Amino acid sequence: MTKRAVEIEDLFSLVQYSDPQISHTGNMYVFTGRIINENQDYNEHIYTQGLHEGDPRQWTFGNVNDRFPRFSPDDQSIIFLSNRSGTDQLWSMSTNGGAPKQLTYLEHGAGKPHWSPDGRYILFAANVDPDVAFSEQVEKTKHERQKEKNPLKIERLKYKSDAAGLHDHKSKQLILFDVENKTSTPLTEDAVDHTVGGWSPDSRAIVFTANFQGDSHIGQDIFIQPLQNGEKPRQLTASEGTYHGISWSPDGTQIACFGHTYTHDGATQNQLWTFDVSSGEKKLLTPAFDREIGDVMISDFQSGQHNPGPVWIDDHSIVFTSSRLGRTGIFKTTGDGEIQTIYEHDDHVYTFSLHAKSSILIVGISHPADPGNFYTLSLEDGSITQRTFANDAYLSELSLQTPETIHVTASDGWTLEGWLLYPYDFDPKKKYPLILEIHGGPHAMYGYSFFHELQVLAGKGYAVLYTNPRGSHGYGQPFVDAVRGDYGGKDYSDLMAFLDNTLDRYSFIDDTRLGVTGGSYGGFMTNWIVTHTNRFKAAVTQRSIANWLSFYGVSDIGYYFTKWEIGAHLLDDPEKLWDHSPLKYARDVETPLLILHGENDLRCPIEQAEQWFTVLKYYDKEAVFVRFPEANHELSRNGPPRLRRARLEEIVQWFDHYL
Repeated sequence: MTKRAVEIEDLFSLVQYSDPQISHTGNMYVFTGRIINENQDYNEHIYTQGLHEGDPRQWTFGNVNDRFPRFSPDDQSIIFLSNRSGTDQLWSMSTNGGAPKQLTYLEHGAGKPHWSPDGRYILFAANVDPDVAFSEQVEKTKHERQKEKNPLKIERLKYKSDAAGLHDHKSKQLILFDVENKTSTPLTEDAVDHTVGGWSPDSRAIVFTANFQGDSHIGQDIFIQPLQNGEKPRQLTASEGTYHGISWSPDGTQIACFGHTYTHDGATQNQLWTFDVSSGEKKLLTPAFDREIGDVMISDFQSGQHNPGPVWIDDHSIVFTSSRLGRTGIFKTTGDGEIQTIYEHDDHVYTFSLHAKSSILIVGISHPADPGNFYTLSLEDGSITQRTFANDAYLSELSLQTPETIHVTASDGWTLEGWLLYPYDFDPKKKYPLILEIHGGPHAMYGYSFFHELQVLAGKGYAVLYTNPRGSHGYGQPFVDAVRGDYGGKDYSDLMAFLDNTLDRYSFIDDTRLGVTGGSYGGFMTNWIVTHTNRFKAAVTQRSIANWLSFYGVSDIGYYFTKWEIGAHLLDDPEKLWDHSPLKYARDVETPLLILHGENDLRCPIEQAEQWFTVLKYYDKEAVFVRFPEANHELSRNGPPRLRRARLEEIVQWFDHYL
């Protein structure tokens, strides 16, 4: 049977598996599966499967989003986050069956749950209004919520974020839910956001992160909060960096986390640390491990999935994920500086769960021809067995392209890595157009993961080239740092060198039919490319940056990101910001340009696209501007499904017309 090309509509047939959680007995695990329903909206449901046998079984149903399932310490129930009441609240369900039961009724919803080891409490974070008694902050109906559109008074520097929108005077506080009495009690009240880290093994203390240094300080400190005798939180870190993914050692003496001390500002690689709970002594476990700790893979399907952070096997050993050379794998350290590779192949480990007693991991793995499945992985011998077979029907009828890895030497001797997808139904006797895809970040990484958009373009008959220019993660600290202060410099040269090498190497590519596209930093670079070369016949810029001068004041991260990446604050050196702005060179654009931008994007606000489009049209350039309502910076990955479809349709139509 001839397999067909990947199409835009295939996005609506995929199920996305994530967040596995192994039971304490080790005989089963739960996870979530996300689909796009017939109304073109997301539904997320909870599934379970035996750890070694049996098919997955769906536990929750309906037009709902059920997320973050967690087993109780006795495995008799699970708690999870659900919007089935209209607001994200905590719900519970017996593992022996039965209907879900709502536990919390908070006005502003609840956050991800964390069971205490003794099973008496559940810890979570939730938005709390400091001007209203906590007992009066009860869940409201959808109609009541829609009626509350009040003026927003802004008094702080960080007043918005792309993920949460505009911030009001509420802040995320730690809440303790008493399982027996079914009551919720705030543990904190300071006007800062608190993030849950976890519980001590004896259930007598919690760990959390927060920033008490003000909005001009970009970092997160670690705090230990005893739950008895009215003790105040104890700060474990020295406000010199940022830390996350916290976990307590089984014996309660250490805390492990990811983080860094901003040695290279936002381009600093995360490393693995431990802190002695009593003394606060800090230890770096990965001093010679010159690579990013954690998962930084870019994908439109498995990007940003749940990463458990460092997970203790015992009191001395930790497993964690790390990314390099387009791969994300599983690694182990015993704290002596030695790093052992547990699993690393040409694929993407996007999540995992550990059952320490049996030395078994459930790992979620994606690769270019598979959106993602779960596997059991043995810590002892590295053996791996596939446990789920999601999307098999989808995969069986489609021709999914496997990329060819390319290595190129840049003009200054640096080694560059990238990938080429051949067009669907490839005929070596024919000539094909090529599209250069540029990732965002720029401190992220393309690699061996499923990418629906790239497969769609290959299915439409394009060769697709994607690469990791300097500034990308996966190639060491000097490489990821090299783009700072040089946007549009050697990063641009890297992309052009990669393109030139590919054209020399592959005679089937038609060098008169080249397209370029990218989002965020990739959108900036697309704008930069069309202002500095006319070799591309068509371009699509997405959620882009055109003017660093205005970006400084309108982006949720502009006031610090601009200095980190371009090298100057707005009032210190406006000329430098202007020199790195594509808008300055708008007169030189000759490439037909499609501009795609979300109306609710607060990371790269839509005014960037408005300026860019207005200037281009004033100079009578060929440009079209498409605005996506209800879409933020995450449009291509987690945006409204109908808009994700519309976005891909615009891209394909533009390139089909010009190439």
